[in-house]
Amino acid sequence: MPDSIVIIPTYNEKENIERMIRKVFSLPYDLHVLIIDDGSPDGTGSIVKSLQNEFTGRLYIEERKGKQGLGTAYIHGFKWAIKHQYDYIFEMDADFSHNPDDLLRLREACAEGADMAIGSRYVKGVNVVNWPMNRVLMSYYASVYVRMITGIDIHDATAGFVCYKRKVLETIRLDKIKFVGYAFQIEMKYTTIRHGFKVVEIPIIFTDRTEGVSKMSTRIFREAFFGVIQMRINSIFRKYPEGE
Repeated sequence: MPDSIVIIPTYNEKENIERMIRKVFSLPYDLHVLIIDDGSPDGTGSIVKSLQNEFTGRLYIEERKGKQGLGTAYIHGFKWAIKHQYDYIFEMDADFSHNPDDLLRLREACAEGADMAIGSRYVKGVNVVNWPMNRVLMSYYASVYVRMITGIDIHDATAGFVCYKRKVLETIRLDKIKFVGYAFQIEMKYTTIRHGFKVVEIPIIFTDRTEGVSKMSTRIFREAFFGVIQMRINSIFRKYPEGE
């Protein structure tokens, strides 16, 4: 069995999902794909299931009822991947804002010693394409804000393109992860670092979606802004055993 699985949460991604699945399977490394679909009314789940006949034993789908949030989708996927004993567990978006070709660079970083490899937009300048300036500034300064509040040295704290070694997700108490939007990404990085795992940032170019609709909202941004302060306060009273 391959040692790597790519977890892709979906909600109304019919324009992108087949192309994304085919692209991942075209890479020169054997990766499995797990789709976590939150009952997409546009038929995303049906498209994935129709492709399972073509990619038997490589493509999996977990369907959930209703839109339950990015964080809970990833937690569901992480538990599934741990149960099935994958060594390298990825998270990425379905909309091609993350280039699937970079999956192999993230895996290589973990194979060479990192416990968590982040596809970073900001570790070397600002590498974002097709975003309006206000969105770029909001994202960039969100990571500056996270560094100020938490003290972690991560340039792209809200990045959603990540490779984990399985031991990281086995060590973190996943049921204790509280946030569901972009604050989830911050919390996962912060918790991983507090457990003593080695985290590296790999520069990528982020390209905004050309198909489908963005899931960003004011509520998600508000959760991230205030959630960072809450997370930092809570961490004062929490023990983080060193990862092995």
